[in-house]
Amino acid sequence: MNVSPLTIRRLRNFRANKRGYYSALIFSVLFLISIFAEFIANDKPIFVVFDSQIHFPVFEKISETYYGGEFETEADYKDPFVRDLIDKKGFSVMPLIEYSYDTINYDLKVPSPSPPTFENLLGTDDQGRDVLARLIYGFRISVFFGLTLTILSSIIGIFAGGIQGFYGGKIDLFGQRFIEIWSGLPVLYLLIIISSFIEPSFWILLFIMLLFSWMSLEGVVRAEFLRARNFEYVKAAKALGVNNTKLMFKHVLPNAMVATLTLMPFILSGSIATLTSLDFLGFGLPPGSPSLGEMVAQGKANLQAPWLGLSAFITLSLQLSLLVFVGEAVRDAFDPRKVI
Repeated sequence: MNVSPLTIRRLRNFRANKRGYYSALIFSVLFLISIFAEFIANDKPIFVVFDSQIHFPVFEKISETYYGGEFETEADYKDPFVRDLIDKKGFSVMPLIEYSYDTINYDLKVPSPSPPTFENLLGTDDQGRDVLARLIYGFRISVFFGLTLTILSSIIGIFAGGIQGFYGGKIDLFGQRFIEIWSGLPVLYLLIIISSFIEPSFWILLFIMLLFSWMSLEGVVRAEFLRARNFEYVKAAKALGVNNTKLMFKHVLPNAMVATLTLMPFILSGSIATLTSLDFLGFGLPPGSPSLGEMVAQGKANLQAPWLGLSAFITLSLQLSLLVFVGEAVRDAFDPRKVI
């Protein structure tokens, strides 16, 4: 595999920023852990060996009657009766945290929200659900939401900004006037109106935020295309008969991607902060979803339980700080003035 000297220099610059480099490693590890949340925090076993057969309850629903019980419903693996049935003909391996994000601990010795114990390492929320499990699942949802919104909004923003910057003239004029009007619409009011007759979900929120978030990159890409279209290599390509589509995406776009990639980590952190803010206000994900913003709201409503607010605050601040540090390292990597 041939790696260009420019790519090697950018990688070297990225690694030279120790804070950003180690932040990228830490964030990658945390995200990898959250991807496998079902195997770390769940009220179902990782696998069950029963009657010489291996089952994975995380992926399949097994009724209690299969193990010799009385009910046709899915087995409750936290029930001592079901565990005894499994132990008679096999065994099960439970995750490190035996609670999912929506599992309620009915065996609490104090009213919820309960303080941290060996069973619930970060305590429980006001409904008796494990805080650590909800943090792990909430971290994954926020990162997935941010990544999806960042990628889709970047695609739309690059396309819109590229067309305006490359063609200019009336296309650029009408595009800028449309963006000025569109950016003036109140996003929060639209969310309030929509949530009054439609229950917000992950995809509905993503669609609404996508309608407005693509403008964050449009201006940068437009400026890069306006600058690059007057370069000599663009004029030479036009003289050779290269069509506009190929010229835009094969020649001009790679030069405009430097500024775009530099902004992406900051757009990602902004997307996560936006979702958290909406969840905190009650206009985000449906009730019961594992959300960092909902946990911040619980901490505000339960000041007598400081572990709720502190856990959510530390997780959110760590998440956003790591992304900002990674963004600084990416900026250094693409900075042509930095030579190491």
